Amino acid sequence: MRVIFELSGEHPDLPVAEARCVARIITQSIQVAVGEMKDPLTASRLALTHTVLAYLGECQADAASILFLLNDLGIVAHGPFSVRMNRVAGSAMDLPTTEMERLIGSRIRGTISLSAPAVEYRAVISGDRCYLGQLLLRIDRSAYGQRNPGKRPFFHPGVMMPRMARAMVNLTQVRAGEVLYDPFCGTGGILIEAAMVGATTLGSDFEPMMVTGSRKNAPEGGFFLADACYEPVPDRSVDAVVTDLPYGQSVVIRGEGRQQLAAGALKEVIRVLRPGKRAVIVCNQDIRPLAPAQLISVWYCTQRVHRSLTRHIHLFKKSKTPVPLK
Repeated sequence: MRVIFELSGEHPDLPVAEARCVARIITQSIQVAVGEMKDPLTASRLALTHTVLAYLGECQADAASILFLLNDLGIVAHGPFSVRMNRVAGSAMDLPTTEMERLIGSRIRGTISLSAPAVEYRAVISGDRCYLGQLLLRIDRSAYGQRNPGKRPFFHPGVMMPRMARAMVNLTQVRAGEVLYDPFCGTGGILIEAAMVGATTLGSDFEPMMVTGSRKNAPEGGFFLADACYEPVPDRSVDAVVTDLPYGQSVVIRGEGRQQLAAGALKEVIRVLRPGKRAVIVCNQDIRPLAPAQLISVWYCTQRVHRSLTRHIHLFKKSKTPVPLK
């Protein structure tokens, strides 16, 4: 079915990329994407989406065009309904939101109930377009705040926040029952999110303290001490890799520089990943030039965290055709 994703404004590209893990995206605008998917409930795993709507139609973002669309659709509400309008950044409409909500409600056949609606219709204004849909799913993003790293049994500063960790997991398209591996597991935050979508989780780290701490934070996972360039993991045994390479100024990389570490880790990713499967590598630099030929770059973006740190997010896919490692 065709759906509308109301996306968060945390990043211009990442929410759409995450939505692609559950749907085929057809069009997109600021904080909006339209796509096709079989089961909208699978979008409940998304971290950077607010709501999913059944697509009813779209038009220019002006009152006359919206009324023409509504008259053409002839919507009949099956139960008490409400109307909500969301004007995202860059909205071109200048009429008051409440006025437009009343106008839309007047063109829908049924009983309006703002206190206990059985059906909610939503109009999303993005740029010069209005997207009209019926609410299917509202994602409770507050749950990620409840999993704040500071609330875990083991804490270490500089870790990825839960919403971002979930988005990284989702980019791999890992499914329930598949194996996701993090070779720089740190405090286990990525694997906590992977387990919550049903993945079997494995994590390793060079620091014994991190391995011990991860076992406390994510007892359902399998953790072990290992060098990410020489992992004791069988060939072609994992379905997804997600990791955040060490890059802070306080991080001491024993015996090799950051580029050498990244290059060695990428070779191991190829070795342990099953053909056709995905890996998300987060780093403080663009490491695509270091990736061996069998690791194909699918998508890439940057995210400014603070003045001294910009994340480089790489989505790779392992080729199904073997390529000799150099």
